Amino acid sequence: MAESSNIPEPDQDNSVLYVGQDRAGHWLVQENHGRLEGRFISGQSAYRFARSEVHAFPGATLVVTREWIEPIIPFDLAPVARASSEQTT
Repeated sequence: MAESSNIPEPDQDNSVLYVGQDRAGHWLVQENHGRLEGRFISGQSAYRFARSEVHAFPGATLVVTREWIEPIIPFDLAPVARASSEQTT
């Protein structure tokens, strides 16, 4: 495992799986080409997941970073649709 305070520039050919937090404090695992993202309740869970998934990306590097990770998938709650009887015309 590599640990970094700065996110390194990824090799264009090889994948990098990043383990870190977003600004809201969620633990994320992200692959640098956008093919994988997971959200976890603890850093330990995120790291375990990354270790179990690294085999799916031949030549991949696992990087734990202290820099903020921007989520690819928004984690905001989706707006709830109103029932037609509640909508105004």
